[in-house]
Amino acid sequence: MPRARAPLLGLLLLAACSRPQAERTSTTVAPPVTTLAFLPKLGERAAPEPKPSGMAFVPGGSFWMGCTGCPDMPDAQPVHAVVVDAFWMDETPVTNAQFAAFVKATGYKTVAERPLKPEEFPGVPREDLVPGSIVFTQPGGEVSLRNPQAWWRYVKGASWRHPEGPKSDTRGREDHPVVHVAHEDAAAYAEWAGKRLPTEAEFEFAARGGLDRKPFSWGDELRPAGKLHANIWEGRFPSENTVEDGYRGTSPVRAFPANGFGLYDMGGNVWQWTGDWYRPDTYARRAGAGISENPKGPDDSHDPDEPGARKRVQRGGSYLCSDRYCQRYYVGSRGKGEISSGTSNLGFRCVRPAAR
Repeated sequence: MPRARAPLLGLLLLAACSRPQAERTSTTVAPPVTTLAFLPKLGERAAPEPKPSGMAFVPGGSFWMGCTGCPDMPDAQPVHAVVVDAFWMDETPVTNAQFAAFVKATGYKTVAERPLKPEEFPGVPREDLVPGSIVFTQPGGEVSLRNPQAWWRYVKGASWRHPEGPKSDTRGREDHPVVHVAHEDAAAYAEWAGKRLPTEAEFEFAARGGLDRKPFSWGDELRPAGKLHANIWEGRFPSENTVEDGYRGTSPVRAFPANGFGLYDMGGNVWQWTGDWYRPDTYARRAGAGISENPKGPDDSHDPDEPGARKRVQRGGSYLCSDRYCQRYYVGSRGKGEISSGTSNLGFRCVRPAAR
């Protein structure tokens, strides 16, 4: 049941960062001592031809997967050895313009645009069963970080076409990432484009850009040389945003530097769907089985915080992540989302296997 879409139900399902994080004074994370010298050296592979338009080659290789030095992120531990094959990945998250082309070609309607069925929402007044989605709304003052409903609102008429509600549109934001996409919306676009959603392991390997055991996709420091490399929250979340990076909401997908593989927005801007089901014990199970090759995640979903919700892994964090809340711009961190849910900070990108 897509209960996260109902205006009177389950907003917590939509908050991928559902718990406040302890504030940190350091932006560096110590790597594990062990090396991966014993694993295959796949990263030197040259890109095959021809290059798909708008995609970057990710050469594949071995890496340490997970978030080292993140005690408040137990589902991203333990760090474990993983090998992935080479693949192509979209250089950027899918943009409003790209998604509009898909909709024009197929007539597709996203989950947020579809009518809500009364039988799926017993007890909810019919006048509230209106298509819509969850929109971040900045509170006017200090609120508890343990109450995400203080900044998330179900907005009738909100969708990818109308990111803040029916009076908004995407004009001038054609090169911003599309948002308010449920998992099936992202999968439908990927199929139309002849691609698929990345596995969680592919996303992390690609996000690292060749920098293994680093806290961020661009290196060791959150602000190298005092400069931000991602669209994240600056100030006291959620009531104060200094807009240090120049963007209050989403930003153009190429507004910040690419990583070592030529990929943009692998941290910050919008969360991105993967194809993997979410379980908090995935890494613990995998680490006990030796080196994992091309892992595709568990066969089912389970989140002890929401036992009845079916969730997929989300990656990359968003413009709402800060050092006070979420911090999922750390490259080894994980997010989660109920599959029928979309939000104003959630998008996706696609991958395609590389020819052998």
